[in-house]
Amino acid sequence: MNEQDEVDRILAEWAAARPDLDIAPLAVFSRMTRITKHLDRARVHAFERSGLAAWEFDVLAVLRRNGSPYRLSPKILVQQTMVSSGTMTNRIDRMVDRDLVRRLTDPNDGRGVLVEMTEQGQTLVDAAMTRLADAEERLIGGMPRVERERLAALLRKLALSVDRFSPIEED
Repeated sequence: MNEQDEVDRILAEWAAARPDLDIAPLAVFSRMTRITKHLDRARVHAFERSGLAAWEFDVLAVLRRNGSPYRLSPKILVQQTMVSSGTMTNRIDRMVDRDLVRRLTDPNDGRGVLVEMTEQGQTLVDAAMTRLADAEERLIGGMPRVERERLAALLRKLALSVDRFSPIEED
């Protein structure tokens, strides 16, 4: 397959402008950035059609994936959505107002709180997940299953490599 994409053009231009640099990583990360932009648009559309903001989907998805009774501590929600505790508190407040989740007293810790998904929250997250799966299938549908599996394995290796590094420090 010798089909060229926009990144090929960009790489050629950088190679001509800066032949002293190893721009090979751009071949991966520039494509990932472009794909991410398409994916973000597809996700936002799927979530909006289901009546959710992306951040609401993130919280509800954690609850849904963890199974019935769809109830977790805010601490676990913070860890799995990678936001601050203050941000999570604000999100939970807003989701309670929309009847997507409710706060419950933790039966194992009278001072603790659990966040439980409501029926409305489950209905919306299930609809959003169905739409998301359909949208992502359209995006990747041009690739045979064996190539998808190989790509997923390679991306897992890359993610594990990237996750080992702390944020980039200035030189």
